Amino acid sequence: MSVTTPSALLVRATEAESLADGPTSLITLLADADATGGALTANRAALGVGSPGTPAHFHTRAAELLFVLDGSLRALAGDQVHTLGPGDLILFPPHLPHAFAPAPGRQADVLVLFTPGLARFDYYRLLERVARGEASAEDIRDSSERYDNHYLDSPAWRAALQIH
Repeated sequence: MSVTTPSALLVRATEAESLADGPTSLITLLADADATGGALTANRAALGVGSPGTPAHFHTRAAELLFVLDGSLRALAGDQVHTLGPGDLILFPPHLPHAFAPAPGRQADVLVLFTPGLARFDYYRLLERVARGEASAEDIRDSSERYDNHYLDSPAWRAALQIH
């Protein structure tokens, strides 16, 4: 019986697709589920000063991990808001409401991983189309099951966004 040796996945920064989902946010698509055999999905989020980040949401089929590369990030985990800096990591298990945005007056550069991987790159492309006025917030709402993004209201996150 012959054994096939798996090959490594290499994504060069110069070849990765980047999307602007708003004037203060750039998402670099690194590896989607189809490229990782379903192991993970990875992107890099460059959130500029004043970026709204992500609204409160949860996933039912994947955990989401954030690793702060640079800057300062505020992250909602359930009802708690944490401030993270370079080298900090936070993991949101399935069903845990979460959100994130740069700390007030700061930027944040974040590696975002989902495990297991879900085909999410088209979701980020949808966000860019919404930012350009080519799709609507209703299109995002209608895609919640497909991309496992379930939005909700979070009083804790709303309160954190009011603090400057």
